[in-house]
Amino acid sequence: MKYRKERLSNLIEEELSNIIVRELEFDGALVTITGVELSEDSDFADVKFSVLPSTKAKEVSDIFKKNAGHLQHILIRKLSMRSIPYIRFEYDPGLDKAQKVEKILMEEIEKGGLPDDE
Repeated sequence: MKYRKERLSNLIEEELSNIIVRELEFDGALVTITGVELSEDSDFADVKFSVLPSTKAKEVSDIFKKNAGHLQHILIRKLSMRSIPYIRFEYDPGLDKAQKVEKILMEEIEKGGLPDDE
């Protein structure tokens, strides 16, 4: 059963990524689907997304909320299934965190503060 959920979440991620590229426009933002997590009963699919620049995250989130029903409808037709999980969009701040860590590391390297591996 776990394998089925994993396959379904990967399929939703792939198809939804393709649909979003064709159907939605994000003015001045690069949006990426970073993952899909299915609920225990597979009734809900939490679609996680990242945005560059991160200042556009709220705007992108609003676009997703406004178009969720339309995207759900297209996804149902595309997957040809009787029912699919209800999709919910959630901003994934992981990319922001990675950029902050990288910036801190680069500053430490420039100061000569990181020890060498010996």
